[in-house]
Amino acid sequence: MSVTPEQVLLFVPNLVGYARILSTSSSMLLMIAFPQYWLLATCLYIASFVGDLFDGLLARKLNQTSEFGGLIDMLTDRLSTLGLLYVLSGDYQPQDLEFGFPVFRLTFLTLIALDIASHWSQMFSTAILGAHHKGDGANAGRNFIVRLYYGNYFFFGYLCVATEILYIVAYAFQFTEGMSCHQLLQGILWVSFPGCLLKQLVNLMQLFSACYAVAQKDAKSKIK
Repeated sequence: MSVTPEQVLLFVPNLVGYARILSTSSSMLLMIAFPQYWLLATCLYIASFVGDLFDGLLARKLNQTSEFGGLIDMLTDRLSTLGLLYVLSGDYQPQDLEFGFPVFRLTFLTLIALDIASHWSQMFSTAILGAHHKGDGANAGRNFIVRLYYGNYFFFGYLCVATEILYIVAYAFQFTEGMSCHQLLQGILWVSFPGCLLKQLVNLMQLFSACYAVAQKDAKSKIK
């Protein structure tokens, strides 16, 4: 049965994707322009993140997988995380003033740069090989932690979830001083920190492995 582009755009998983975009955009607007609505902003961001857990399941269950769906899913994932890190880089400036050095701002901006460089390099390096960026074939011969990350669903999920939890809790944490949940959020920050730290290691290794794979392909193309 033939399917039109318009029908693809209206696949149920893609509708979930549009809802995620709206939810993320709304949360960013509230975080930046209306910080007094921080709780609503937090809930909207979490809703978008939860939606990411179900769009793929719906796509497979309804036989509505599509390259377009994968594209908007990937863009929403990356832009959501980068947007939140941008917000955090501004929100934690008072703490930087206390330190007398922009520790938090530099940290969050470094995480933004690493996220962009790592994921773009991975996509580019696998695209020139004609492979999917998560596939075993595309990642064969790369750093073992990168292979583990893409080859083990539970390891992959743990690192991604821990990282997103740390970022969103770090956002909410600044508004809860004096509230009963403040200590709980602090505990969640410490629990999720190892997973987030390991995710940055994966990003770093992914960047190095991807760059080496591109250089390796260039070297092979020079062989007469």
